[in-house]
Amino acid sequence: MSNYRRARVPGATYFFTVNLRDRRSDLLVREVDLLRATVRATKARHPFHIDAWVVLPEHMHCMWTLPPGDSDFALRWKVIKFAFSRRLPDDETRTAAQAARGERGIWQRRYWEHLIRDDLDYQRHFDYLHYNPVKHGHVARVVDWPYSSFHRAVATGIYRTDWCVEPAHERGAYGE
Repeated sequence: MSNYRRARVPGATYFFTVNLRDRRSDLLVREVDLLRATVRATKARHPFHIDAWVVLPEHMHCMWTLPPGDSDFALRWKVIKFAFSRRLPDDETRTAAQAARGERGIWQRRYWEHLIRDDLDYQRHFDYLHYNPVKHGHVARVVDWPYSSFHRAVATGIYRTDWCVEPAHERGAYGE
């Protein structure tokens, strides 16, 4: 069995990427209300602060800050994935190994986690997360993606609504 090394620092901020097993699915945006309810219930039992979050059709990125003295983000992800999956119809394709373990075939088994090191690292991941719907071609402007904490960041003055919008006179300036 693999020995995954994870940085575990109590009270730290982490960046996560969590994927669906079927990377062509739109399940996360189709069931975004269920995902939100699942996250709220998880936060109530295992508190954490959501610094930023974006949900795309088949994956999501988020940044969490854990409470002082707590580094157990793995428990929170286990609860979120399990509770979300439990409330969906049991009709996805499963591998023989998943079936033998009684697992659902919704999520990739692992997720990517990164311990935020400093203010610059925080800002880069915060920006990357919010720009992701544009990067993947879902929208032309960040503000147009509804499943993002970008709107909260605009409301608190962190971003302007036109953040990352290329001025019309600069479009095509890259050899296009």
